[in-house]
Amino acid sequence: MVKAIPTVGFLILLYYYFKTMLFGPLERVLKQRADLTEGARRAADASLAAADRKQQEYEARFNEARAEVYRAQEETRRKWLEDQAAQVAEARKQHEALVHASKQQIVADAASARQDLATRAGTLADEITSVVLARKAGSAI
Repeated sequence: MVKAIPTVGFLILLYYYFKTMLFGPLERVLKQRADLTEGARRAADASLAAADRKQQEYEARFNEARAEVYRAQEETRRKWLEDQAAQVAEARKQHEALVHASKQQIVADAASARQDLATRAGTLADEITSVVLARKAGSAI
């Protein structure tokens, strides 16, 4: 067993040597590497989150712009319909006035024709009477 003591001592010394010279720096490098990897993952996650926020903001602004365009189109359509309704109402008013004036003209023409017929009827009646009496007088002679 006495021969095993230097071997055990050598192994203990080798253990501490490897621990300080090999495993210590190796653990620091691995920890540093893990920290860098984790940092890169956090940065990537933050970048993805920022990209998602920007995309949502873009979509919100896009939807607002689309809604504004639809509102403008609806306003334009509404104004067009109002203008069209006003033009139709004005045309209807003008045509009603024209129809009313035409009816009054027809009534006036009819009254004038009746008056003309009334005055001519007396004259025609007198002429017919004269002709008939002249024929009767001529046939009586």
